[in-house]
Amino acid sequence: MAEYKKKLSVPLECGLHLFMVVINGKWKISLIWCIHSGFKRPSELQRKIPNASRRVLDTQLHQLIGHGIIHKITYNELPLKVEYELTPLGNKLIPVIAATAQWGEDNREELEGFIGIYE
Repeated sequence: MAEYKKKLSVPLECGLHLFMVVINGKWKISLIWCIHSGFKRPSELQRKIPNASRRVLDTQLHQLIGHGIIHKITYNELPLKVEYELTPLGNKLIPVIAATAQWGEDNREELEGFIGIYE
């Protein structure tokens, strides 16, 4: 299968655009946080993020591997065992995600009034 190529290029000279390329995807932040929290096997990740299809999770895990955020460990045993772990680069995202989550909590009351209007 041919790899998907975006039609419009992203201006990578801006750090914010680089950040958005890496985390762009509905479940990527959740995947990073779950792996950080100790959920490392694909079945565990699927249980923690039940609204995402396995195919979408697999795609986004593959993209995160490609961006150097996570590392896939395949154990040479039967049945096949796979785990994911954050790379040092991925671990640098944890404070950013935590700060973003705190911003959401700090502004929950105001933001909840807008949710649904724009979804």
